[in-house]
Amino acid sequence: MSAPQTSAPDAPTTASGSGSGRSLASRLPARVGRSTRVLAWLVLVSNVVIVGTGGLVRLTGSGMGCETWPYCTPESLVPTQELGIHGLIEFGNRTLTGVLVIVALLAFLSVVRLWRTRPELPRLTLAIGIGIILQAVIGGITVWLHLHPSIVGLHYLLSAALVAIAAAYVVRVYATPGPRERAVARGYAILTHVTSAVVLITVVIGILLTGSGPHAGDDAAARNGLDPIFWQHVHSWPAYTLFALTIVLFAWSFRMPGALRLPLWTGLLLGVELVQIAIGLWQARTGLPIVLVNIHMVLAVCLVAAMTAVVLHLKAPRAMLADGVRSTATS
Repeated sequence: MSAPQTSAPDAPTTASGSGSGRSLASRLPARVGRSTRVLAWLVLVSNVVIVGTGGLVRLTGSGMGCETWPYCTPESLVPTQELGIHGLIEFGNRTLTGVLVIVALLAFLSVVRLWRTRPELPRLTLAIGIGIILQAVIGGITVWLHLHPSIVGLHYLLSAALVAIAAAYVVRVYATPGPRERAVARGYAILTHVTSAVVLITVVIGILLTGSGPHAGDDAAARNGLDPIFWQHVHSWPAYTLFALTIVLFAWSFRMPGALRLPLWTGLLLGVELVQIAIGLWQARTGLPIVLVNIHMVLAVCLVAAMTAVVLHLKAPRAMLADGVRSTATS
């Protein structure tokens, strides 16, 4: 007799809890709408902005503004008055990481119900969220190792990777769902991938160059020992190669299917490179002022985002290809 009396009240509670869970899930978007697209852009913009704030930390000598991690001091989570403006700058950059996590979580929730129909969308947001957490851990290691240039370089490289994933997410949010196939000439696809490899080489050499220069983030931070004058020239070689390859991609893109909008994306890539080259020459001839160096750092990840967009527009949905978008020279 006691067993039924004990279990009877539990059944409605379990059902109610399950119903609440379903009700909560049902409130999440079931399709890609305006809010999903807005969050996608927020994910991309926030990951670019934190590169700028991270650069500000380094360029103002605030890398050790908070002397430990995750606390600012062994006794305080937030910066104390003794840490001054450097503590505020470093803590502000750390705080922005929390904003990135929230934005990535909201983006994930906006597409989590699409896991069966658009699996690439929740997977990309999940990768971004994990990457942000990993980035925070590497940031802590950077502080613990007193801004060792190799760890600082890895920190920046991961930021560039996160921007690339965020750019891919924006492109996919706007894309027509379904299987995709190459819709451009094979030679154009190969040239695009070669160009993307040159982008990576240019960014990596730029990181090595920065590790040899004067902006270490702290007066006591080590440098990598490379000759900054020589590596300025080394950095220019892939940069100008990239510029030449992009001109070819841009000119050739006008012969690709119009629905791919490749001239738009290759034009964006070319525009970023032109500004980046101008800023690079300007900063090199004016003693590396922090404003120009910071702009150069932000433009580098914008370059990565633009290159990602170009690569992702090499393919089109099969349905679109069946309607005549396929190029006559895809073989």
